[in-house]
Amino acid sequence: MIGIIGGSGFAKLVGLQNVRREIARTAWGQPSSALSFGDLNGVPVVFMARHGYGHTIAPQDINYRANIAALKQAGAHAVVSVATVGGIRDDLTPGVLAVPDQLIDYTSGRAGTYYSGPDQPVVHIDFTYPYDESLRQGLLAAARSLDTPIVDGGCYACTGGPRSRPRPRSAGSSATAATWSA
Repeated sequence: MIGIIGGSGFAKLVGLQNVRREIARTAWGQPSSALSFGDLNGVPVVFMARHGYGHTIAPQDINYRANIAALKQAGAHAVVSVATVGGIRDDLTPGVLAVPDQLIDYTSGRAGTYYSGPDQPVVHIDFTYPYDESLRQGLLAAARSLDTPIVDGGCYACTGGPRSRPRPRSAGSSATAATWSA
């Protein structure tokens, strides 16, 4: 099953069939929203609204650990996270889907790992290639088959709050799809 996290402007998954909702509880607290299970074009998915239904949770207040834990508990083996973001490249205009291959995490003040506390081991991870390449390639192929404007690669810079760069040449933002395997 694929987990999908929708960001701003993507609080429900259009086209989801046979929908069933479930409240999740995790060791890290409540996730942002109930989980919506269903089929999207014959593929089983579980969807979650990152900012909560009604867009009520600010980026710095999202319980990211609970969100990922809830999707994993629900049986998701991979996660696609969609965000509407400001782009600093001229080719990232409104309506363009970017599938990054790198990221920089500029956030601070929130938990950055599941492994913290006196009873947890110290665990190091390889962050050389933070996104799952096979899932990235699947997203790229799907977008190309739909003739969606797409940018393959780039660096997603995650900031600690609602922030974007004004675009003097064109208004709006592009979407970024980030991928992880559980």
